[in-house]
Amino acid sequence: MFFGSVLGTVWATQKDEHLKSFKLQLLQPINARRENLGAPIVAVDTIGAGVGETVFYITAREAVIPLPVEMSPVDASIVGIVDRIDLQAE
Repeated sequence: MFFGSVLGTVWATQKDEHLKSFKLQLLQPINARRENLGAPIVAVDTIGAGVGETVFYITAREAVIPLPVEMSPVDASIVGIVDRIDLQAE
């Protein structure tokens, strides 16, 4: 799993039949210190995350697991909203 920050919602007038009940969110991958890591990605929102929230997401083949179908064209899925990240002081 990875941390991400929701930048916004992607609106699609047409999308795969299996994804019609899900929002697509634009995510900025981040580390535990909330520093940006790489370019933003699009992820299927399976939990109802909102803009500005920190989330955790899964990628690759496992991204389909939270969906109610076995096969769907998904590379990333949001699976949780982060309430807090506690880091030990250096």
